[in-house]
Amino acid sequence: MGDPIRILHVVVNMNRGGAETLLMNLYRNIDRSKVQFDFLTCKAGVFDSEIEEMGGTIHRIPYVSDIGHTKYIEALDHFFVTHPNYKIVHAHMDKMSGFVLRAAKKVGAPIRIAHSHNTSSEGGVAARTYKWVAGTFIPSCATHFVACSNKAAKWLFANKVNKALILKNGIESDKFAFSPGIREQVRQELELPSESYVLGHVGRFAHQKNHLFLVDLFAQLHQEKPNTVLILVGDGPLRAEVEKKVEALHLQDKVKFLGVRSDITRLLQAFDMFVFPSLHEGLPVTLIEAQGAGLPCLVSDEITQEVDMGIQLVERISLGNKSVWIDRMNHVISRNVTRHIPEFSLSNKGYDIKNTALWTEGFYLGLSR
Repeated sequence: MGDPIRILHVVVNMNRGGAETLLMNLYRNIDRSKVQFDFLTCKAGVFDSEIEEMGGTIHRIPYVSDIGHTKYIEALDHFFVTHPNYKIVHAHMDKMSGFVLRAAKKVGAPIRIAHSHNTSSEGGVAARTYKWVAGTFIPSCATHFVACSNKAAKWLFANKVNKALILKNGIESDKFAFSPGIREQVRQELELPSESYVLGHVGRFAHQKNHLFLVDLFAQLHQEKPNTVLILVGDGPLRAEVEKKVEALHLQDKVKFLGVRSDITRLLQAFDMFVFPSLHEGLPVTLIEAQGAGLPCLVSDEITQEVDMGIQLVERISLGNKSVWIDRMNHVISRNVTRHIPEFSLSNKGYDIKNTALWTEGFYLGLSR
């Protein structure tokens, strides 16, 4: 056995986003004697120490928003010139991957993978224009195209979409299986009255997640069903604005902001319904996790149908009509949900991380030969 092949994953930082969670799930489940992950990041992240414990190296360069375009491109070029040992570069920065893969191509890195985790760019007009320019380098600088869903592939790869591989966002499904004991425990920790009905959401406080719409829905539902509680997990630039809105509606006793948490598997047990009115998504890992925990999920119809595991838990609703959302929420509340899902429902659809990790390992080993 020689040394493992080293894959360089390029991300902004290793925090608890969807792409980063998938990467960590893969990393924990691959055979690290054959494949090792290293990371090129721009900021410190919550997973850094775990990565180092598993034998990964974290490299850091400043991000474009901190040093400007020219210096960022110089930093990327300098990194690849001084690290010619990386034969496989796997970029997870959506359109921004174009600049990364161009720098890798200049030094002759043979395998350059662009990975799409989304279906739209974040930010204002200037930021989106800049990202669009970056994205124009992907078709000519990537050697391989990977996406979490067909919709995400269409968005990032344009005319190369027929070359894209779909890598499903697998989860450690056994960890999410419903447990009444954990449910009780978590509900006590969160000081939830036993009769409360909990709507949950996990996601960054960013425009795409549509928190203000969610709070509006909850305010309306709460008038009809006073025992409902809304739990929001995550952090981000719009959190203060959402908190302000909750206060303006006098719902601060009924909406809990939990911040970034490392125990999502436990928190999902305490929820009764998962509500996810995103404006756009690639394929949200959190929705796979919620189904793994047997939660009914009401999601916007902007989210790809591929997220539905076929176990009657996902309902897609148009963002154009709040009354339909309220109606469906009431319907879910009125019915008795068992929370136990059929065995193998996630692995049959390809969302069990053990299968995903085996596939990924084979993919990298095949590329490195």
